[in-house]
Amino acid sequence: MKRIKAACITQTIHFINKDITKSEYSKRKVQEEITRYKHRLDRERTKYKILSEEVEEDGFVFVQNILKEPI
Repeated sequence: MKRIKAACITQTIHFINKDITKSEYSKRKVQEEITRYKHRLDRERTKYKILSEEVEEDGFVFVQNILKEPI
C-alpha cells in the first residue's frame, strides 16, 4: 500500500502592468506585487522554491515556482 505524503504544484505566474505606460512607477508596482506574493507565501508557511524569475523590458515579470504542500 502506498500513501501520498506531499504534493507539488508547478506554477507560472505572469505579473503585468495594469497601466499601458511603461514608466518606472508601473515597473515598481509590479515589483511590489511580487514582494507581497512572496511575503504571503512566507506568512502562510508554504514551502516553495522559485525556479526562475524573468523580467521583460516592458516591466512584465514571469515567475515560475514549485509549491510543496503536506497532505
